[in-house]
Amino acid sequence: MKHALIIIDMQQASFSRPQHDSGGLVERLNRLARDIRAAGGIVIFVQHDGPEGDPQHPDLPGWQLLPDLSVEACDVIVRKTSCDAFLDTQLDALLKAREVERLIITGSATDYCIDTTVRSALAQRYPTIVPVDGHTTANRPHLTAEKIIEHHNAIWADFIAPGGPALQCPCSEVPLS
Repeated sequence: MKHALIIIDMQQASFSRPQHDSGGLVERLNRLARDIRAAGGIVIFVQHDGPEGDPQHPDLPGWQLLPDLSVEACDVIVRKTSCDAFLDTQLDALLKAREVERLIITGSATDYCIDTTVRSALAQRYPTIVPVDGHTTANRPHLTAEKIIEHHNAIWADFIAPGGPALQCPCSEVPLS
């Protein structure tokens, strides 16, 4: 089975305020990306293109990926302008052209771009894995990052959709066969 590891919005501007376990997340994503490449899958980094004046505008340093992420020449970059990594991007066409059979969705922020992309993937019938420790967010005024992550993991594991629910496991246990 061919996998695509989708790493969303791991950009410098996304981490200008503290994100839950960001250092641990980068380490886990680097290991998972190495394993995906070794198994013949593809690694796709999705970067948000913010509008003029936004910290994630492509001309600003905040648009750059975190420097500790391991990005290889064989990896693909997809640019987006909304929370959904599929909406008005080349992502779906790329996945179909590479004959990807399963998605592994990771990155930041759990409650925005990860959630929206997971729901979109499941609605488009992609078998999807969302590692329980493969995404992060910041504390919000109404809820801690830990509770946001816990809530979304529970929702995705029980999501009713043509391609759902999403399989949940730690990054270290993602099945690659």
